[in-house]
Amino acid sequence: MRRLPAIHDFAAEASDPSRYAALGGDWSLAIADVVGSTRLAAEGRHRDVNFVAAAVVAVLSKAVQLGDDPVACQFGGDGAIAAVPPGREAEARAALTALAHWAGAVMDVPLRIGMVPVQALRDQGLEVMAALHDFGNGNCFGLFLGSGVVAADAWVKEDARWRLDPAPGPLPGLEAVSCRWNPVTSRRGTVLCVIIDALEDGAAGLATLARMQAEIESVVPTEVAAPLGSGERLRGRWPPSWRALRMEARGGKPGEGVRRVMAALLQSAILRLLLLFKLRLPAFDPEEYKRAMAERSDFRKAAGGPRMVLDVTEDEAAAIERRLAQAAAAGLIRYGTARANATTITCLVGDLAADQHVHFVDGAELGFWRASIMLKAMKPGAVARPA
Repeated sequence: MRRLPAIHDFAAEASDPSRYAALGGDWSLAIADVVGSTRLAAEGRHRDVNFVAAAVVAVLSKAVQLGDDPVACQFGGDGAIAAVPPGREAEARAALTALAHWAGAVMDVPLRIGMVPVQALRDQGLEVMAALHDFGNGNCFGLFLGSGVVAADAWVKEDARWRLDPAPGPLPGLEAVSCRWNPVTSRRGTVLCVIIDALEDGAAGLATLARMQAEIESVVPTEVAAPLGSGERLRGRWPPSWRALRMEARGGKPGEGVRRVMAALLQSAILRLLLLFKLRLPAFDPEEYKRAMAERSDFRKAAGGPRMVLDVTEDEAAAIERRLAQAAAAGLIRYGTARANATTITCLVGDLAADQHVHFVDGAELGFWRASIMLKAMKPGAVARPA
């Protein structure tokens, strides 16, 4: 089994285990997360962290893909996770080690990386299920259910046997990452980042997570709370910020920094003029591109449990947090939330002419990371450890 099931309606399908494929023991999970996010946040380098996390998705996706089968890879704000199909482990390791070397040496963003065989998780009774949130034409995001996903992340963080050491190497795909759009301020009140993990393994835990997803949908349909709306509030920045340009310059091959900066300036200028004068090119409609950007943003995902960036009212945020607190008090979940005044966007643009582009969102000032700090401070569930 290589081709993963496709999910098109997140609210109706993403918490349903029957919509996923259980990964066999010959698969692996590739894990990457930024080390020292506290320092980087204190230095105001939130966007650097997002850029590196998006770079992991860009490079890993290209490394492990074989043929036309899309890859289950997911952006996590300050890290990423990918399902590595059988036979692609060596490519995944090479990509991870090169990413960690580049992130540390070039970006000054230390990256912890590792690979966990799914069989090691299964041996501990931990299941990993994967699917694709599919927007068509190869534009998709990875979705993951099962306690094995959370455990794999913990194993890499806590046990050196699962980690890999940085090493220089090529990084095809890195050139597709950019972050030239202005943050999108909340239009409804606040941007709420939410992370939920079940404290039980197996079917009981999955049922709990499905109930929590339904509870959130009952407070506010997540489609209504999409932080980029329908794209109408997206604003390109001219000129792009110096930080965005510097990151793009560092994201190309050695010696290509100046060329990449000039290309970024030119592309941003053309887009700004098209939007300002309501023009379009024969093969590019900027208003349609903004609509597609909003549609193909990963504001809803699953990585063991739900992870969301929602634009909600203050009352809706309070209601969501109240229901999460009740479930946590009942010993069903642990969770984290964080509020922000805006949503940040990091783009992965493959081939615009072929309409291939997806977009990663986070709450401003590393909302996902701040939510994860709250989650980790809660009493953890029993996570199985390999012998």
